[in-house]
Order: sequence, then C-alpha cells, then structure tokens
Amino acid sequence: MTDDTEAPAAPAAQGEDEPTAWPQDVGSVARRLEAVLLILDEPHSVVSLAAAVSAPVPAVRKAIAALVADYDGETGGPRRGFELREVGGGWRLYVRDDYDRLITEFLGTQQPSRLSQAALETLAVIAYKQPVTRGQVASIRAVNVDSVVRTLVGRALITEVGHDPETGAILYGTTAALLEKLGINSLDELPHISPLLDDGSTGFDEGIR
Repeated sequence: MTDDTEAPAAPAAQGEDEPTAWPQDVGSVARRLEAVLLILDEPHSVVSLAAAVSAPVPAVRKAIAALVADYDGETGGPRRGFELREVGGGWRLYVRDDYDRLITEFLGTQQPSRLSQAALETLAVIAYKQPVTRGQVASIRAVNVDSVVRTLVGRALITEVGHDPETGAILYGTTAALLEKLGINSLDELPHISPLLDDGSTGFDEGIR
C-alpha cells in the first residue's frame, strides 16, 4: 500500500535558494530609494537606481511613481518643499521652484559665479548648432571664442564630440550636466530660437529651430 504522506523537505544547503536580502514590496523599495536619493548630487537612471537598491526595474518604477505622488501631496499628505523630478534621463530630488528665492537668499555668497554674457551667447550657439567647431561659433558671434569655450568645457557644460571630417577641427556639443542645470530632459525641450531673433534668422542657418 502506497504511503501518500509527503516527507519533509531537506534543508537547503547554505548559499542555495536563499531568500532575497531585501523585501520587494513598493513601500520597502520606496524607502530604500529615498535613502539613496538623499545623497545623490546628479540624476541617476532607473536602471542605476534599481542596482543601488537591489530591486527589479519594474518595482523601482512603481516606487518612483509612489514617491512622486507622495511628495506632490496626492496621497493625502502635505505637498513637500522638494520634488522627485526626471531630468537628463535620470531621477533626483530637487527643491520646488516655489522656494528658489528662499534657497538663493539662504545660500547668499555661496552661490556659484554666474556665466558671463559672452559665455551664455556661446553656449546658446553650441546648444542650437551642435555639433559645431570653435571656428563656426566664432563666425556666428563675430568674435574669438577660444577662452569662452575653455570656460564652458571646464564647467562641464560642453564637451568634445568628434572632429570635422573636412577640417579635422574639434566638434563640440552640450552635456547632460547642461540639461540638469536647465531642468529639462532633452534638447528638444529648448525653446524655438526663431521668435527670439530680430528677423527670425540672423546668425543661424536657415531651418534652425
């Protein structure tokens, strides 16, 4: 006669089929994310965050959505003075725009020095024309831009992206750091340039945004 009683399972060998070190429910993943986000000084992708908190990417996406809703006051709690925002292809905590003046006053002289007008104009040309050489930027601005380009490279706002196939000159483009500074996700979010120019084309090739 066959005995249908199941024998107790043998204990797993040490290191085999061990339970996941961290629970993967949304609340637990969200709390781990908060701990990591608090120390980030630049945006990190979902994949990077998932690796940091030892959780699957789908679970991290759900946790991010939960945190965004919580900070925005959509879950019954207060709207926080900070927000979780996606910028430059990654996520990071930011002070809400409503409190920019408060933070500026608090930081006072600790604020980093602003870019000069020449640097801002050069940066704008590179942002809209990239990839572009120093010579092409100089032609548009009608001034030498060597020192300004060096400043922008030093600030990590632009970087070398290749060489011109005809002249061999270095081509420059903007960086993810610039997207972060501007608070946008991609260059497609830059305003159209035509309405900002006197005749809609001065200084830029026809067809530029």
